[in-house]
Amino acid sequence: MLAAASGPEDKLIEVWTEEHGGYPAFDQVNPTSIRAALEKGMALSKAEIAEIAGTAETPTFANTIAALEDSGRALDRAQRFFGIFTSAMNDAAMQELQTEMSPVLSAFGDDIIQNARLFARIRAVHDGRAIAGLSPEQRRLVENYYRNFTRRGAALNDADKATLKDLNQRLASLYTKFSQNELADEESYQLTIETEADLEGLPESLREAAAAAAEAHGVKGKWVFTNTRSSMEPFLTYSAERDLREEGWRMWIMRGDNGAATDNNAVISEILQLRTRRARLLGFETHAHWAVENNMAKAPQAAMELMMKLWGPALRRAQEEIAEMQAIADKEGAGITIEAWDHRFYSERVRKATYDLDQNEVKLHLQLENVRDGMFWAAERLYGLRFAELDGLPVYHEDMSVYEVTRDGERVGLWYFDPYARGGKSSGAWMNEYRTQERFKADITPIVSNNANFVKSGSGPVLISWDDAVTMFHEFGHALHGLNSNVTYPGVAGTSVKRDFVEFPSQINEHWFPTPELLNRFALHVDTGKPIPDESLAKIQKALKFNQGFDTVEFLASAIYDMKIHLAATPDGTIDPGAFEKSCMAEIGLPREIVMRHRPTQFGHIFSGDGYSAGYYVYLWADALTADAWELFEQRGVWDPATAKAFLDDILSVGNAVAPDEAFRKFRGRDVDTEALMRLRGFA
Repeated sequence: MLAAASGPEDKLIEVWTEEHGGYPAFDQVNPTSIRAALEKGMALSKAEIAEIAGTAETPTFANTIAALEDSGRALDRAQRFFGIFTSAMNDAAMQELQTEMSPVLSAFGDDIIQNARLFARIRAVHDGRAIAGLSPEQRRLVENYYRNFTRRGAALNDADKATLKDLNQRLASLYTKFSQNELADEESYQLTIETEADLEGLPESLREAAAAAAEAHGVKGKWVFTNTRSSMEPFLTYSAERDLREEGWRMWIMRGDNGAATDNNAVISEILQLRTRRARLLGFETHAHWAVENNMAKAPQAAMELMMKLWGPALRRAQEEIAEMQAIADKEGAGITIEAWDHRFYSERVRKATYDLDQNEVKLHLQLENVRDGMFWAAERLYGLRFAELDGLPVYHEDMSVYEVTRDGERVGLWYFDPYARGGKSSGAWMNEYRTQERFKADITPIVSNNANFVKSGSGPVLISWDDAVTMFHEFGHALHGLNSNVTYPGVAGTSVKRDFVEFPSQINEHWFPTPELLNRFALHVDTGKPIPDESLAKIQKALKFNQGFDTVEFLASAIYDMKIHLAATPDGTIDPGAFEKSCMAEIGLPREIVMRHRPTQFGHIFSGDGYSAGYYVYLWADALTADAWELFEQRGVWDPATAKAFLDDILSVGNAVAPDEAFRKFRGRDVDTEALMRLRGFA
């Protein structure tokens, strides 16, 4: 138990017991309090582990596995604040703390894994699990603990454990360096436009946002496009100034690859080498084999087979799309050959010519707050969830808002929303889990957040693109996965599932966004308040598979690179990430008009941590599950209550208490049909 509060750090590690089920004390958080909370949390956790490992009692589920589930809670809370602030409020002081503490936390985690007496107790419980009278969830928890400890080196000899610990500490430092370099390049480079004539083609909402960004950057009267996806992709889509498109595109794709102090090439080479050494130490041929072994795919070859099954049809479609763009450019007398910086611009021209659909007109119907409310409406209709905004709860930035989530009047959890770009915030969009659901010691409700990087408008509502709206629904799908968790133990709750299953709930949630029922209620014109006309809505539905070649090839190029470079890495050799990119893309035949969605030096999914390394393919694996599951919804009606209830009960609520293949089989009535993915993308 904690002593009486003696400093701000105690508010970070105490149990959250205030109203609304408790909430994080963001008003007490700063780099100093986070450091103190981490240090105190590690001390408490160390004592708890020593007690569990040192008891003379015969190992049982209760005194070993359940005790471990109840240990480290103070440190877990401190680490969540650390993770939140390194991704969303990563100023210079926080970056200094991140550099200092990342290897320390890595070493502390290894100390627990490498505790021989603790592992002996876990192994004893695991060996006797069949006759211990455990519930299915308890048995799965035992198996997860044993697998996690063995995969992380608990069974190694002392010398190899020491080597592994050194490798992990160095990798933790490299991951921090990679992410900080990427953030630095996003914040240091910008495209500044001096004259209004150079804004040709840009919609008014984008111009206003660029003017506001210019004022924020101290160049009022100009227009600034920042080096982030949320700013640069719209610019590349609509700017009629080809030279400026090229300038912006090169700035964007060269993040981390500028030969300066923030260059990530050497960082990547060392990461690959150390990961391979670690994999060999753990008994695996490559890091890819180690990473995929714990996923549904089981082996790199299975992941590669699915990717290559889609690559051929996607490549052919992408080449057809490029030919259509070139034809439009020729017809307009542009006198150019389509290049990568032209792709998004001419793709829009093709969309308009083929479907008479102007994304600028569609965007006028996509107000950020309305899209958010549409997510709430869908969650209520499907799963009975209601969202009510709360005032007065502490937040770490004034842009945030907080909502209490209920079902049938009972609290389900809290949802935080942090929508806007700012300095010190990682680019992209993501979901965080501030607190995990459990019923172990008490009925604890989850707290989750969604985070994005929308650019604030100069005045009036923020308008977002169709793709950004889809991304909002995707990330909200992760939030729903966390909120709907209904298990006993936190170790198998919410999104704590296999990496190639965790994207399933998020990707299927995207499919409710373009439904007429939702769009007619929430895609309301910013000026008139009227819904999208029926004629335009029909065009949107027809165009849903538009540009699938580009989207799929852009993604697959990154996923294939990720897998191939981790298969090719050796423990002693050095791989040049850029040279490997060129040879890999040439091998698979990537058209020059398309680049990887994430070039190596900014590929944070795989180089800022282990999370998605040799695992970027998981989005495709999950999309195969999504496509098959969505066909069932379409057969029964996409808002069918019984099907939604089955999805809630069989997928969203079970976390990792049920094996993912079993969970899917229970929902679908059979194993996944991967041909559904080909049909979904229009490649059948």
